[in-house]
Amino acid sequence: MGAAEVGPLGTACAPRQRWIIDTPHPDQAEELARAARLPLVLGELLIARGITEPSQAFAFLNPDISQLHDPFLMLGMESAVQRIEWAIANQEPILLYGDYDVDGTTAVVLLKTAIEILGGVVRFHVPHRLRDGYGLQSQVLEAAYAEGVRLVITVDTGMRAFEEARTAQRLGLDLIITDHHLPKAADSPASAGSVANETAPAALAILNPNQHGCAYPEKSLCGAAIALKLAQAILELRDRARTREKLLPSFLKMAAIATIADAVPLLGENRVIAALGLRELRRPVGVGLRELFAAAQLDPSSRPISGFDVAFRLAPRINAAGRMDVASDIVELFCTRDRSRAQELALKLERLNRERRDTEALALKVIESQLAADPQLIASRLLVVDGDGWHRGVIGILASRVVERTAKPAIVISVEDGVAHGSGRSVDGFPLLAAIETCADLFTRFGGHAFAVGFSLPASALPELKRRLALCAEERLASREPERVLHIHAELPLDHVTPVLAGWLRKLEPLGHANPEPIFVARRARLISPPRIMKSRHLRLELKHEVDADSTSHAAAMRAVGWDMAERALSLGLAQGSIIDLAYRIRENLHPEYGGLEIEIAGLELSNSK
Repeated sequence: MGAAEVGPLGTACAPRQRWIIDTPHPDQAEELARAARLPLVLGELLIARGITEPSQAFAFLNPDISQLHDPFLMLGMESAVQRIEWAIANQEPILLYGDYDVDGTTAVVLLKTAIEILGGVVRFHVPHRLRDGYGLQSQVLEAAYAEGVRLVITVDTGMRAFEEARTAQRLGLDLIITDHHLPKAADSPASAGSVANETAPAALAILNPNQHGCAYPEKSLCGAAIALKLAQAILELRDRARTREKLLPSFLKMAAIATIADAVPLLGENRVIAALGLRELRRPVGVGLRELFAAAQLDPSSRPISGFDVAFRLAPRINAAGRMDVASDIVELFCTRDRSRAQELALKLERLNRERRDTEALALKVIESQLAADPQLIASRLLVVDGDGWHRGVIGILASRVVERTAKPAIVISVEDGVAHGSGRSVDGFPLLAAIETCADLFTRFGGHAFAVGFSLPASALPELKRRLALCAEERLASREPERVLHIHAELPLDHVTPVLAGWLRKLEPLGHANPEPIFVARRARLISPPRIMKSRHLRLELKHEVDADSTSHAAAMRAVGWDMAERALSLGLAQGSIIDLAYRIRENLHPEYGGLEIEIAGLELSNSK
């Protein structure tokens, strides 16, 4: 179901939209809804998330700090804690080595704060994206050793730092790696710095739920959440009650920002971290967080901070530091107690975010031109585009934009001084890390996971990279046509949409990956007035559930808005009296004059029902 849509990259690459409606579980949903005293549709949504028992439903809908796992279940935790304890007791300086994105910088803030609370001496290093590149660097380790550091803890990086780990061993540095990226598979080709049978770097301890032999229950923690577990372990070892009551709730703020920004599945422990952290963000204490809220025009005193606010208001501003300038500013912002300095840093982030948007827009126009001018490129199963001097801080975002508009995996490459720096994003069913691992011998550095990768290689190797990736994509995607898939979670007639139901659905928040905002389908909705086009692009409709002639239903009309759907409405010939099927999300409009319950249209079709 669905039709081709014209996208900004041109009709040749605009994928069709297909609706996929989740298989209903009427008996299970009814049983769960009755036992847990929930609306039937909420029971259906919980069943789809693997929740079948009333106790599970209660825990899911009411996240609590008691649901956090014991950090010592993580392989390597005991060794890591013992070494950190020794360093704190002996006033030995500890170097925290982070990454330059939201996940990496907030992880540094978490561990730095925890170790300093216990009296430890902490230094930190966050690499500069353009000067240093991604990951652990041997020269930084050598400089740290020369300055008296004997313990280095990585956060959100290190799982592929084979050569750098050997440097640490040679120097006599103890290395603790905390990372969530996938380890090298035993049967994968040797990557930069590794040998064929080496699956993890040599380190004193590795904290990564994905490493071989780790029984930790939550496998999908982000880097900052793993740092949180390490902080929890060292703090609870000293004072469990104080940590649980006062420290851990405060630490959850940083972990929640990273968990939402890194788009990990918001189920299990991730859901607890995100939900409780958002609750704590309603009461920001640090001046840095307050000034960041002010720069993003967020006021937690007027309404609660949502997952949407974090993903689309806070995270882009935090990421802007690492993309466009110096990510260490984020650590300073969240650690400073000087309000004027915090305000200065927050305003700098605002400026950098504007620069990031402008830089991204200019490069996207060039990419659009490349795709429009090259039929062979746009027909490829995997899109690989490159340009000279594109800002490396935005190539990952550009890859995401291409995926959004074409429904194909995409890699965007910036060539500078004979070196090609690439960032890729993927689609369901095409694990991008596995694809680039087939080209491991070409790279000087690479890493990532199924949906996102980064790498560098000599520019002279680009033609061979493109050739091999094209073969890989053709083999794995040959039977698939690109399409935008709209996942619909349940059927819900418009006359079932009520403020009470909207209140229940809020209990599913925070929403995100693996816990998506519910999209419903309503059959046979009638337009009770002509469609309104807003700003030449958007659509506003007044709808009513179409009922049989002998029905006594007096359901009120429902307002609906469809962003960028004016063209779709025109193509369907919508008019007053049209009967449509629509996919929609439930919204609560807070406008003082036009507020109230409404729906946001996700997809439109003319109804085929008689």
